[in-house]
Amino acid sequence: MKTIYLASGNTHKLHELQSALNQAALPIKVSGPEAIGGMPEVEETGSTFESNALLKANGLKDVGPIDGWFLADDSGIEIDALNGRPGVISARYAGLDCDDEANNQKVVAEMKNIPEPDRTCRFRCVLALVGVDLEKTFAGVCEGKFLFEPKGKGGFGYDPFFLPEKSESTFAEISLDEKAKMSHRAKALSKLIDWISMQ
Repeated sequence: MKTIYLASGNTHKLHELQSALNQAALPIKVSGPEAIGGMPEVEETGSTFESNALLKANGLKDVGPIDGWFLADDSGIEIDALNGRPGVISARYAGLDCDDEANNQKVVAEMKNIPEPDRTCRFRCVLALVGVDLEKTFAGVCEGKFLFEPKGKGGFGYDPFFLPEKSESTFAEISLDEKAKMSHRAKALSKLIDWISMQ
């Protein structure tokens, strides 16, 4: 049985990937980095989501078994009125030691004079899968608007301000199951599963 080592300690992400593989009837086991000694330190120096995801996947590959597959993701929000920022620095937009609230406050301040029609944005996720003679990336995008005020108590990061297209609820107002059907990560994951299914 093939094993995919996920470059994340997030148990929800491990469960999400294993469930998707199981639903597609693919005989692949998902393991976290602790199964091979832990996630090595990787500096996310890339200028794109693709390059950062590949840096993390290859970092884990360097300490893993030769026949394994290694998967990493990078994601963030791109706001058109801010020329695509925060983008790859979404998690640290307000500084290296910032939290979600500080990031949101910085964006809100920068967007205060932007009218509703011009508040278009999107969440983007890129999954990178690497192994011996293997390097593939899969991208997913969820389009929407950045609200003036937060709505909802769920989710994390910019979720309370993100209203997806054709939805009346922000990412912070919907369940994880609902989010999994429409999110940028879900779309990237679907492309990954489709590719694996054809191998």
